[in-house]
Amino acid sequence: MAVYTRIGAEAMAELIAAFDVGELTSAKGIAEGVSNSNWLIETTGGAKGTGSKGSRRFILTVYEERTEVEELPFFLGLLDHLAAAGCPVPRTMHDRSGAAFREFATDTGEMKSLALIEFLPGISADKPTPAQAEAVGHALAQVHLAALDYPRKRANSMGHAAWRRFAGACDGRWGEIDARLAVVPTAVEEVIAAWPQGLPQSVIHADLFPDNVLLVGDAVSGLIDFYFACTGPMAYDLAVTHAAWSFSPDGKRHDAAIGRAILTGYESVRPLSPEERAALPILAEGAALRFVLTRAYDWLNTPADALVTRKDPCAFFERYEFYRTHGAQAFAA
Repeated sequence: MAVYTRIGAEAMAELIAAFDVGELTSAKGIAEGVSNSNWLIETTGGAKGTGSKGSRRFILTVYEERTEVEELPFFLGLLDHLAAAGCPVPRTMHDRSGAAFREFATDTGEMKSLALIEFLPGISADKPTPAQAEAVGHALAQVHLAALDYPRKRANSMGHAAWRRFAGACDGRWGEIDARLAVVPTAVEEVIAAWPQGLPQSVIHADLFPDNVLLVGDAVSGLIDFYFACTGPMAYDLAVTHAAWSFSPDGKRHDAAIGRAILTGYESVRPLSPEERAALPILAEGAALRFVLTRAYDWLNTPADALVTRKDPCAFFERYEFYRTHGAQAFAA
């Protein structure tokens, strides 16, 4: 999440008025992340005539260059599908016409799309415990099973073709970040060549970092930010989650207890097949490289005046090297 698009107070109030959620009382930009512009919205309460009192909170998202408008029905419909199945995900707030998203003109006259999403309680874990990690694995498996009958499909926009594209875009500039990253293009080709085929698929989150999980104590209260969701191998999603959760922020220390807890929680709902278990090490190498590549691209191309915190690609290069040498042990049954 980030803020690239600027919206004035009057314009923001008009946008919120298109939804039956009360009157706008505050809008605060959210700096985390790199993909879309986001605000925490507070309103006076429920729709007129409902008798609802007190304030309500939502997340307003304006979609930037990495999110194709044509794909919004997939993303927003997925939230409603999973919420209806009892998964801990936020609902889409449809506007007064029933639309899940709408267009608006920015201050520069550019047309962009936005959506209002239910705000869920909870906080993200800076230092997750094994109990929290187990709950995350459990919730991820719930999503995978619930999404099996989701009718829409979407290819992974951050799949192998994107890896090669990002590697090409960073060509000759790896040294501006860290000279060790010069091996990344070769590593990408090696992982793609070894990529397993025929693994069971569903809709996957593909970006389940701790800041995309809300917790109340040890319980998951919300999985959020599904804008990289796609149809793909469920085991790859598990590998992404393992890479995101079971390392220190700089990637230099692997917490085996957290990694085991994620797998335990996941398999308490959906046991892995032997083929999936065997594939996890190479899937995790790929997961780590995916974030090396996107973080490196963002590091080299994020506008200087953007309200966004750049993320260090080397933290995931450390993870890649760990999985390359210790992946079999990390995922041993």
